[in-house]
Amino acid sequence: MNVRIATIAGAVLLLSACGGSKSSSSGGSANATSGSTSGTAPSTISTQKVTGAGIVLVDSQGDALYSPAQEQGGKILCTGGCTAVWVPLTLPAGTAAPTAASNVPGKIGVVKRPGGKRQVTWNGNPLYTFVQDAGSGRVTGDGAKDSFGGMSFTWHVAIVGKSTAPSTTTNGGYHY
Repeated sequence: MNVRIATIAGAVLLLSACGGSKSSSSGGSANATSGSTSGTAPSTISTQKVTGAGIVLVDSQGDALYSPAQEQGGKILCTGGCTAVWVPLTLPAGTAAPTAASNVPGKIGVVKRPGGKRQVTWNGNPLYTFVQDAGSGRVTGDGAKDSFGGMSFTWHVAIVGKSTAPSTTTNGGYHY
């Protein structure tokens, strides 16, 4: 499993070096409840029901959003190699503020990341996607524990509604 993570992290780093990055500026997902109408930009965050997890926050592509317990209150600790595995949800240049579908409870906002990008927050917690989720409708990083540069993290999917099915996540501890 660690070899798979290392391979994914390496590929993501390579893509990052080539200028590829994930932001909330591209299209929405057919499975996400975006609250937007045809012809308007998709919401920065919306909700989606994910089997085994419940109703979770997702980005404009339908990817589940996570926050580490260590960043409660908006302090940014996931930097460097951490962002190759846990991709910050940042606002595209020229976007004034994040938007949320009407069914997203709580408060959305932004926090400034090292380097100046603005990262979307939910109830004060910075939001990230997980590269291993690989698409809409997947939650594989809930409860994951890992460390980067000596900093340990425990990741939690942003749940807005309970699930009646048990969680299917199986991630153990990863160290990068």
